[in-house]
Amino acid sequence: MIKKPSDVVSTTKKMRLLIAGFPGIGKTTLALSAPKPLHIDVDRGVDRVQAKNRCDFIQPETYEELLEDLKSDLSDYETLVFDTGGKLLDLMKPFVIRQDSKNGQKDGQTLSIKGYGAVGKEFQRLMDYAFYQLNKNVVVIFHAKEDKDGEATKLRILVEGSTKDNVWQPMDLGGFMEMYNNKRTIGFSNCERYFAKGTHGIQGIIELPNLDDPSVPNDFLTKLFNQVNQNILDEQKYFDEQKKKYEEVMNEVVPVIDSMTLETVDEVVEKMKTINHVLTSEKELKHKFKEKILELNLVWNKELKKYEKKVEEVKQDEC
Repeated sequence: MIKKPSDVVSTTKKMRLLIAGFPGIGKTTLALSAPKPLHIDVDRGVDRVQAKNRCDFIQPETYEELLEDLKSDLSDYETLVFDTGGKLLDLMKPFVIRQDSKNGQKDGQTLSIKGYGAVGKEFQRLMDYAFYQLNKNVVVIFHAKEDKDGEATKLRILVEGSTKDNVWQPMDLGGFMEMYNNKRTIGFSNCERYFAKGTHGIQGIIELPNLDDPSVPNDFLTKLFNQVNQNILDEQKYFDEQKKKYEEVMNEVVPVIDSMTLETVDEVVEKMKTINHVLTSEKELKHKFKEKILELNLVWNKELKKYEKKVEEVKQDEC
């Protein structure tokens, strides 16, 4: 069913976020600032997080174990934090080979070209499952690497081959963490150095709070997600106002077109030109006007620059 821009649902939206950065910059701590997180610690790094910032966690040794864990009662959690995405993809490799031997090479451990595609698809499937079926926020952490592009240094997520496309595709937000003027920051806008992703007014470089101060709570992503939803509500309010104005325009002009005659067609044209159109009102009213012109059997006279009755051609009987 086709919907209008004003039909955006204004309920609380779950978020999918990718966080990238070099080791030791605090990616996991930031990820755990999301609402009610469950830490899926496939990287075995929970001990590196300050005790005050830790939360419930699981450490699956196989991908099958992870899938079983996700079938547990997760009602106490709003966010699934996958730490790290690279290790998660590593867990998927033997899984996809067991699913189809063609996904692996002769050694039974190394992925084939088809296998890399299978891992990418499984990653997307897992993200969709967590987001749509489990109805959770999803945060995925990736290590960054430096790539040389001529003289310039580019930052990229540490993912093998084309799998990075599958990683970015489902994300609503993607941010690169860096140190800037001795302060931790996260950037949500594309730049020459890295690829990022911003939506719903979240963009640019944002300074992260200093968690060395014990009075500062680790709630940056909780506040960010709340801001996203507030921005969505603000956008919805804007469209509600536009929809109301659209209905006012349509209610004013449609009856005028419906009652149009040859004598009043110029007045209708002038009204359609001068009224302040909103959303799709201009396109819809032009279509309705053309239909009325056909109904009245009118044509445009280019020389006189006005509408007039169409003259029917009279066919003479052949002798």
